[in-house]
Amino acid sequence: MAGKKRPSSSIEEPETEMEGPNEPQKEAQSMKPMERRKKRKATDKERHHRDSKSKGGKEEPKKENDAPLPSFSSMPGLHIGVFNDFSSPDASVRETAAEALAKELIEVQRVYERIGGDREKGEEEEEGVAQLEAAEKDDGLENCAPSLRYAIRRLIWGVSSPRECSRQGFALGFAIVVGSIPSIKVEPLLKLIDKSLEVSSGMKGQEAKDCFLGRLFAYGSIARSGRLTAEWNHDNNTNAVKDFVSHVLSLAEKKRYLREPAVSVILDMVEKLPLEALPNQVLEALGKHDWFQKASNNGDPDLLFLALKLQERVSIGSEFCGKLLPYPFSSDNLFARDHLLYLAPCFKESTFCHPRIHSLWHLLVTILIPEMQSRDEDAATYPNSSKKHKKSRKSGSCEEITKNIRCFWEVVIEESLLLSSHERKHLALHVLLLLLPRLPISCVPIVLSYKLVHCLMDILSDKASWLYDTAQHFLKEIINWIGNDNDRCVSVIVALQKHSNGRFDYITKTQTIKGLIAKFNNGQGCLLFVHNLMSLFVDEGALTDEPSDQSQTTDENSEIGSLEDKDTAGASANPDLLKSWVINTMPRVLKNLKLDSSAKSLADTENFKFKEEKFRVQAESMKFLAVQGLFSASLGTEVTSFELQEKFKWPKAAISSSLCRMCIDQLQLLLEDAQRGEVSDAVSNGRERTDLGSYFMCFLKTLCNIPSVSLYRKLSDEDEKAFKKLQEMESRLLLEERKFAFGIEANKLHALRYVLIQLVLQVLLCPGDFSEAAMELVICCKKAFPAAVHDDSSSEEDKFDDNDTPEMIDVLAETFLSLLPHSSGPMCFAIEQVFRLYCDDLTVDGLLRMLRVVRKDLKPLRHQTASSDEDDDDDDEEDDDFLGIEDPDENDEGKLAEGGDANVHADDSEGMLVAEATGEEVTKEDEVDSEGMLGAEASDEEVVQTDKDNSASDDSDGDMDDDEAMFKKDESFAKILKERNLSGKDSALSQLQIFKSRVLSLLEIYLQKNPGKSQVLLIYSYLVRAFVKYHNAKESQIRQLGMRIRGILQKVFKAKDFPKGDDIQLASLEPLLEKSLRSASRSPHKEVSSLAQASAFWILKVIQSRNFEISELERVIKIFHYILDDFFQSKKCRLKSGFVKEVIRRYPWLGLELFGFLLEKCGRAKSEFRRIEALEVVDCVIKSWIPATKGEETSSKSSSKLLKKNLPALCDLIQVLLSSLPHKQSRRAEVRRFCSRALQAISALSLRKQFLKFLKPEVYSLCESQLGDAFLLLKTPSQ
Repeated sequence: MAGKKRPSSSIEEPETEMEGPNEPQKEAQSMKPMERRKKRKATDKERHHRDSKSKGGKEEPKKENDAPLPSFSSMPGLHIGVFNDFSSPDASVRETAAEALAKELIEVQRVYERIGGDREKGEEEEEGVAQLEAAEKDDGLENCAPSLRYAIRRLIWGVSSPRECSRQGFALGFAIVVGSIPSIKVEPLLKLIDKSLEVSSGMKGQEAKDCFLGRLFAYGSIARSGRLTAEWNHDNNTNAVKDFVSHVLSLAEKKRYLREPAVSVILDMVEKLPLEALPNQVLEALGKHDWFQKASNNGDPDLLFLALKLQERVSIGSEFCGKLLPYPFSSDNLFARDHLLYLAPCFKESTFCHPRIHSLWHLLVTILIPEMQSRDEDAATYPNSSKKHKKSRKSGSCEEITKNIRCFWEVVIEESLLLSSHERKHLALHVLLLLLPRLPISCVPIVLSYKLVHCLMDILSDKASWLYDTAQHFLKEIINWIGNDNDRCVSVIVALQKHSNGRFDYITKTQTIKGLIAKFNNGQGCLLFVHNLMSLFVDEGALTDEPSDQSQTTDENSEIGSLEDKDTAGASANPDLLKSWVINTMPRVLKNLKLDSSAKSLADTENFKFKEEKFRVQAESMKFLAVQGLFSASLGTEVTSFELQEKFKWPKAAISSSLCRMCIDQLQLLLEDAQRGEVSDAVSNGRERTDLGSYFMCFLKTLCNIPSVSLYRKLSDEDEKAFKKLQEMESRLLLEERKFAFGIEANKLHALRYVLIQLVLQVLLCPGDFSEAAMELVICCKKAFPAAVHDDSSSEEDKFDDNDTPEMIDVLAETFLSLLPHSSGPMCFAIEQVFRLYCDDLTVDGLLRMLRVVRKDLKPLRHQTASSDEDDDDDDEEDDDFLGIEDPDENDEGKLAEGGDANVHADDSEGMLVAEATGEEVTKEDEVDSEGMLGAEASDEEVVQTDKDNSASDDSDGDMDDDEAMFKKDESFAKILKERNLSGKDSALSQLQIFKSRVLSLLEIYLQKNPGKSQVLLIYSYLVRAFVKYHNAKESQIRQLGMRIRGILQKVFKAKDFPKGDDIQLASLEPLLEKSLRSASRSPHKEVSSLAQASAFWILKVIQSRNFEISELERVIKIFHYILDDFFQSKKCRLKSGFVKEVIRRYPWLGLELFGFLLEKCGRAKSEFRRIEALEVVDCVIKSWIPATKGEETSSKSSSKLLKKNLPALCDLIQVLLSSLPHKQSRRAEVRRFCSRALQAISALSLRKQFLKFLKPEVYSLCESQLGDAFLLLKTPSQ
């Protein structure tokens, strides 16, 4: 069989079956090729079997393999072993073998020709090879040595072998041998190849394929050997070239997969032939087969590829290739629309080798975009881009390339490939990837066309699509091609978003656009992107009506309806979507513009340069948003400002009012971002240069003064007056700010200016809502900075002359409260900045106005205990009764805030905060670890669970809204009404919660700035009541508000500073402590109980900071007595012993005062569980009395005195404990541990004799039996 390596013995041994030289020759001629191959295979197999038996154990096979062929006495031998190396996977091994074989055969042929031996005589004298070659005497290689003839046949057989790397190795050897020995002629080689690798009718499948590929590799070796060129140079009239082309073309017609490599073989030959040989030899041979005429009719991409490659070397007339190539040939004629339509079948058929890309496309890309001209076109198209190229030498050539690319893309890609099968869509995407390295940036919008982008969106919107991975790979390659090139990035973003109406990421479910925008991390790139966004917004060509039906990019084999169903198709037709994307994207570009960490350590000049770049981007974005959102041109769509030396442009079709409002919103966000980024310690002129607010106001004033420009909406008289007053006041404050330059006053002026600027936009955004507040704010500015308006004689100034006028900061706070409910986020941020600078002077009245907002509800929250007959105030007061703090009038609240005497004590029934718990006995397993009890450690993200015991029945009218109750019978109407009341941002409840959240932000600022003021207690009392009211509400918004309040309170509790000073009265702290302890003891809600414990710790810290005498703390001690008494007596008490232990650990003076009370209550406790829990508290007190060092003698004296006083009670408690030991082992161990600790303290405080004196006989015996060694050490005096 072809490709089998014959052992050397098969050559050396004579054929026993051959009786004479003539009989085998006749027999060989009469045999068919298939029979000859089978006979040869059988003979080789028999010899190989016989050789394997004859080999000995120590025989050296290498010597046998390397034995030279029998030859004339003077001829060198041929080593057969080199053929084995042709199958090696290592290319270097194959090359070495090929060179070695060629060297040996050259020497053999040289000797053969030198001795001039007769071929007939030589073959008769050879005992080995001569008889083997007897059957092949008619191979046409009469002038070649027998060894050479055998090697050639062996090489031809080898190229048909399917073994790994065999074809490559034998083809290499064949090429080198044929090219090195002139005696080998092409015509006999071609006949020998056809004869040796002939495919008979009996061959099928892989065997026939091996023969076809073997012939192909053999022809390729001849083409690369240069033998054809040598023969043509020797004789110009030779037919070797024509015969070779005919053989290759004949082979190519056998199978479809042979055509492209056959064309490659012909081209390898053409590259080596002189130009003079091509017309007479190659073109005539091709013309005889009518290949070019067939190509245009059948659509053969291989012949089109061949024709284009031949055209590179020689001009091909129409008589040879027909209409396949234009005549005269030029790139413009090749890529003309009519000619591309004629070649469309060839392009479509090139997908036969899918997924591999046909070589034709690589050649077309090279012709379409020459590499050097693509660079020149970038330089000519983007002279002011971020990259600096040389100018184009010929602008005409750039235009021609662009024209050719456009025509090629429309005809070949859009009209031929994208409208067809999956394979052709795959090809279209890969053709674009081939174009990318050479593609001029100006041509990106051409190739990323409407149809291609929609094809991408079709594929990527469905992960089950056949081409999903291909599209993902395409996007990845596009991103890699972009790299850090700003021009490419801008072109791709604009193209993708333009054809998807700004929804490419949404439809494809990718982050492509977002990732590309993130690449703009320097001022130059951001500015380039912003300018392109402006052009996209105002360019009407971007919104031209493209065909929207899916037949443009799909066929019967493609995904249908994958663009987010019908909804996306309708949304894509809305032109406002693209404009809204532009508006929303522009301010976001600045988020990527950040100073590098390395640049932060550089000189101030580098830092200032970065700020200048950022300011330029901000200014360009601001001007665009202001022009499009605030103004409209009455004459045309372009206006030139000679003062600013700029030209402003609007879209031909006026944008909608919603887009104008969107521009104003983004303008406010831009100003907020600028205010956030300002540095307080900027250089003197730094703020002026980079003050975006003042730049905006100057820009606004300039545009308002242009006659042909007007505001996008007509203002009412009140709004227009407020609009002008705000601008005037801002300019006055700006002048005053420049006088100060630095300091707190300059910061106040700067913050007030930004509030005025934001308010200007709010007046335009919400007509009629802010004019009154704007005028009040102007008055506050005049009051705060009278020097800025000393020459202003307006009538509002007289309002401040009245002595009864409230403080300016209170009026300012009241104005802010009127602005907060309907203001935008940036407006609220500006208000917060002003409040942060002025809140130190805020009075109690101003705080109370803010706190009432936190308490305010649309209607009182309903509870099971609330009576429907009570009025709203009573319900609100009961619901707010947290920690027993009633809602006092303003005078009482003022006294509480200022630390005055507020002896407002409620009875026990009023002080109960929460509903009573069920009568289940509390077990130790239900308790939480003492560390988990502390409210300060509770997480803000903790999920609030609604208590089922307090939830009412769904059918109860008391839990329904009034509107629902009225229409209870009509369930459908009640459902609609409920959804209307509780859904959407514009509902009253939602707006109220937003208002409360903004007020909470101001209160949080006040608490951060003034943690040590007594007003913190007032804020604390309101917030803690609001938390209890909101934490368990059904509405998620209200629950979130409760979590926000809890977070603020936790910050207050954890703060290092806390209210101090003599103005804080103990009488105002005692009720707070009492109700905190009651809530911690009785609240069924974990959140409330945890917060109550944290507040108790905080209040005790405030009390301790005042250093009160013990006699003054009598009321505090009584409060703990009451709470501990409830702990021992009531099963409903939820107080944790861990909490009481932590209180005693933090405040030891409380432990001393409660020690006797605890001993008494432990002895009388009704519950064994409560007694054991209380022992831990008593043990905590006793443990603190045991001195650790000698330096604690002073403290031990007072402890000894206190313990001596309570020894009788301690002895009674020990008697109770030891006389009735618990059944559980853990509890008995706890009792013994407590008794041992008590004996240890008695011994340490030298009270042994007094203790034994008070100890009763029965208790003495119990101690001896139950305590053992611990009591024995107490009886025995220490040595």
